Amino acid sequence: MDVERGILAGGGALHADCEAVLLEEGSNNDDIWGADWYPLTQQLGYEAMLNIRPRLGNRSMYLQNPLLRDKIERIVDDLLKGVVP
Repeated sequence: MDVERGILAGGGALHADCEAVLLEEGSNNDDIWGADWYPLTQQLGYEAMLNIRPRLGNRSMYLQNPLLRDKIERIVDDLLKGVVP
């Protein structure tokens, strides 16, 4: 998910697959964070290997910054909330 552009990529086997698509489409690497969307429960998970970014203050797979999590939640609400497969 590109938190600055307000877009996401989905369907990859790994978060890195979606990251690659976003980078190809012009996203800045520092703006891309990993999250999981569970459509049946309409909930988000904030763990991804690509979230390990000590340089940006995130030292674990879990996205620690509450402001970034809020931003991701707003983007998902706008794009996916209510969509059930």
